[in-house]
Amino acid sequence: MDKRTLDRSVVEGSVGRAVWRIAWPTMLQNLIGGLQGIVDHAMVGHFVGFTGNAAIGVAWQIFIVVIVFIGSIFTGMGILVARFAGANEPDKVDRAVYQAFLTAVALSVGIMAPLGYLLAPWLLELVNAEPAVQAEALPYLRTMFLFSFGMMLFYMLSGALRSAGDAKTPLRLGIALTVLNLGLNLVFIPIWGTQGAAIGTVLAGGVVGAYSLSRLVGGGWVVHFTRRMGLKPQWSVIRELFRFGLPTGFQGIVMNVGGVMLLAFVGSLPRSAEAQAAYAVAYTQLFSFITWTSVGLMAAAAAVAGQNLGANRPARSEEAVGKTARMGVGVAVLFGGLFLLVPDALLGLFNMEDPQVVDIGRELLAFLSVSGLFVTVALAYTGGLQGTGDTKGPLYISLVSQLAVPLGLCLLASRTVGLEAIHVWSAIVLGHVLRSVLSVARFKKGGWRHIEVRL
Repeated sequence: MDKRTLDRSVVEGSVGRAVWRIAWPTMLQNLIGGLQGIVDHAMVGHFVGFTGNAAIGVAWQIFIVVIVFIGSIFTGMGILVARFAGANEPDKVDRAVYQAFLTAVALSVGIMAPLGYLLAPWLLELVNAEPAVQAEALPYLRTMFLFSFGMMLFYMLSGALRSAGDAKTPLRLGIALTVLNLGLNLVFIPIWGTQGAAIGTVLAGGVVGAYSLSRLVGGGWVVHFTRRMGLKPQWSVIRELFRFGLPTGFQGIVMNVGGVMLLAFVGSLPRSAEAQAAYAVAYTQLFSFITWTSVGLMAAAAAVAGQNLGANRPARSEEAVGKTARMGVGVAVLFGGLFLLVPDALLGLFNMEDPQVVDIGRELLAFLSVSGLFVTVALAYTGGLQGTGDTKGPLYISLVSQLAVPLGLCLLASRTVGLEAIHVWSAIVLGHVLRSVLSVARFKKGGWRHIEVRL
């Protein structure tokens, strides 16, 4: 039996301090990662032009649909890790992470890489990308599909350590990943343009992933692998990974398919290339300052709520989620103010000088300044639901708020008054408002208190 003792500060003492101790490294890590994406876009915009920015935005929107589904097993892993950490069972923590690792290898190498490479041209046609954008996006997308396992390993390990109460190690790994990626992009983007950004990303992920695997085997972290684990799958663990994770995977697919279809509506606008470029920069990059910090808070809410439920202290779980949501609103107010006060300066960071692109981007940022207030609350309560094992609720909420409502509004506008950019931006805001209201209501209902792990 493993005699290690996990950090108990998450389930004892101040709830707010426990949330913040996990939240701030995760938020900082995500912000640094967001800065990496901003530099990628800025460099591609400088060397390729706004078609390169549109290509990265389109390709990433497609790629994330696939990667989120495979990464759903990491959500299942995080739920198990948090429960076992809260119950102070480190041997079960290691077993859950190792089985998630074996499953991710099989899915990413055996399925995602070959199918993604073959289907990439069809996927780009699906989102109405212009020929010039497709020409830039195809090599980027194929490179990401084939060689992204190192990056997936980083995501897996970050989630495992965070759920076990260690958020500082993922921060250090994230900083190393970002610095290495930026250095490689400085070399490869001037040579290969848009594809150079993908090459830098997968190489950096491969290096950090290899280092992380060596540390997992060598020991020294709160999670570690041993040679006695072997390569045999343990189906009881894998079943629970998928039981909890698959709804999150489907939720991710719903949200990102919704994003792809929304991008298709953007591609049908009269100035589609300009609108797609503004969308790629304002929504997928600048808005990430809100979403990625909120995702960090969501991870903190999931870890603290899950561990306290594992320790049979559900009242602390509920308190943690409420405190997390209030932290998120403060972040959203800060960045939303910047979107309203200095939109041209923010767009200028990406070499956005075309007057039509700037006009569209300025308008979109104004809408996103409102959206941020609701999406951060939605993500905090989503973290509370997912961390405690209620992964079906967020799936149902996403079907309504991220698919049916926004796409239905865009379709209605296109069939009646004619689709304009303002209709798409309004649909985004309304979807986030609805997601926030439904997520809070689901968590307050309290069904998560009675969810059990079956091993």
